[in-house]
Amino acid sequence: MDATEKDALVGDALRALLYEVSVNPKPGLVDPVSSGPHPDMDVFTFIDSSMSLRQYFSRCVEQGTTFQGDDLRALFLAIRPAGVEAEKDMFEATKGVNTHKGAIFSLGILVTADAYHANHSDLSIQKIVQLMLKDLTVNDFKGLADKAPETLTAGEKEYLTYGIKGIRGEAEAGFPTVMNIALPALRQHQGTKNQRLLDTLMTIVGNSVDTNLVKRAKTNDIVAWARLQSERYFALGGSRTVQGMAFLDELNEIFTARNLSLGGSADLLILTIFMGLREGVI
Repeated sequence: MDATEKDALVGDALRALLYEVSVNPKPGLVDPVSSGPHPDMDVFTFIDSSMSLRQYFSRCVEQGTTFQGDDLRALFLAIRPAGVEAEKDMFEATKGVNTHKGAIFSLGILVTADAYHANHSDLSIQKIVQLMLKDLTVNDFKGLADKAPETLTAGEKEYLTYGIKGIRGEAEAGFPTVMNIALPALRQHQGTKNQRLLDTLMTIVGNSVDTNLVKRAKTNDIVAWARLQSERYFALGGSRTVQGMAFLDELNEIFTARNLSLGGSADLLILTIFMGLREGVI
């Protein structure tokens, strides 16, 4: 992979972040029209956050292209320190607001896998991710029952309470929601770029468990409700109908009033956009 190709890979990662925040109207999320249930953020916060991550993605590309070894779990461990630094850069850029912590983890993995794939085309990107994240949840969730409750993260609490593995489980499986559902949907959706990405987002909502949504609702019953909203949206015709777009506006009002967020779905949309950009389908 030459310098131009590396720059393009980093650029696609940044574009994925910027495309996601630009899509509107997104229920329960920040976009150029509304901050939804996130009064501490706006679209400019996300732009600043995105641009702070250029060096991080460059480091991911470098690790992916230069990695030598048979155990790809070592490649994942190699980018983890860069992820810690990226979080610090993000918080500095946003003055302490968490905009892209989930994306730093998940998109960093995909960027690294894509870079590694350039020299190992016999493996799919999905397989590379699976090899990088082998046994992740077993290791990360080991001994949780013995930890003090106040030290548990939101993801750890959801695993103990509901058995939800969240983004760790999604990543460990090679991002199946992205690769097997959202990306094929993006390829098929018609209309403007904004329309296609709205339909892709609602496809994700209808086929995933959004841990951010569960955390805000304080119950996993919210997942079935969110999937019903996705079904209704597509029954109305999706983004290419007046009714479908009006429904998204109504849904955003509901999400805002109930302080519900689709942050997990947004992260999966970012990954889907990234893969779509790499394929040239958007």
